[in-house]
Amino acid sequence: MDKLNAFRIIAAQASRGELIFPTNVDASLRLQQALEDPDCHLEAAAKLVLIEPLVSARAVAIANSVAYNRSGAEISSVRAAVMRLGFGTLHSLVSAVMVRQLTAKVSDPVLKVKAAHLWEHTAHVAALSQVLAKRLTRIDPETAMFAGIVHEVGGFYLLSRAEEFPGLLDGDSEDWAEYGEKVIGRGVLKKLDVPATVAAAVESLWTGVGAQAPKTLGDILFLANQLSPVGSPLHPDIDVPIAQALSPLEIVIDGVSLSSILEDSAEEIKSLTAALIF
Repeated sequence: MDKLNAFRIIAAQASRGELIFPTNVDASLRLQQALEDPDCHLEAAAKLVLIEPLVSARAVAIANSVAYNRSGAEISSVRAAVMRLGFGTLHSLVSAVMVRQLTAKVSDPVLKVKAAHLWEHTAHVAALSQVLAKRLTRIDPETAMFAGIVHEVGGFYLLSRAEEFPGLLDGDSEDWAEYGEKVIGRGVLKKLDVPATVAAAVESLWTGVGAQAPKTLGDILFLANQLSPVGSPLHPDIDVPIAQALSPLEIVIDGVSLSSILEDSAEEIKSLTAALIF
């Protein structure tokens, strides 16, 4: 089977909602749904998180990152982490674990490297989105981080299915960009119940249009993508880090250079990125 037909098969299944998720993703989906229950309070959330070891470990790591630990007082309990993070960040965290788990069963060495590379890119974009939203806009930083976490979810799903179609990711990325990304991406975003505003921001990336002086969530994602020091392995020809394409010194937002904003926030971005990489 040629690549184009393979993309069309996966895309057609995604458009019909016929998505194949690993069992651990289904468990994370159930956790996310439980956390979204309006009757779920933080104490109950902490107990739910304790059941999932990976979520627990990431909750403590993110709670101790510079972005969330202004006092410098480290914590070691899941309950304290949940209390510090709140529901918004917890929701993003469960989504991060869920997206990462999509490729947990991949055994092909080349695909495993691509999945790790794509997650590293995702972690950088999520951390940058959180900080850029906080520093440059009135957009909720937790929503921006969540958007960064899910912006390549279609790519992770593709990697999770690639072993079924040998040669699917050989060569350039044009077939993925033209025939797979939009349809598969929309299907997975819908399956994961990603809010419409976030899904729209992710879709805006597929057009390759965004403002360097961000005003919308889509602009934040666009700029974070360009600033990420790690590009997406699924878009090697277009995801060129901004340092290679345009010096940050050339970008000025409200009279302040982007380079100075990034310098001031460097430790925060580095710490949050490190907490998200697992």
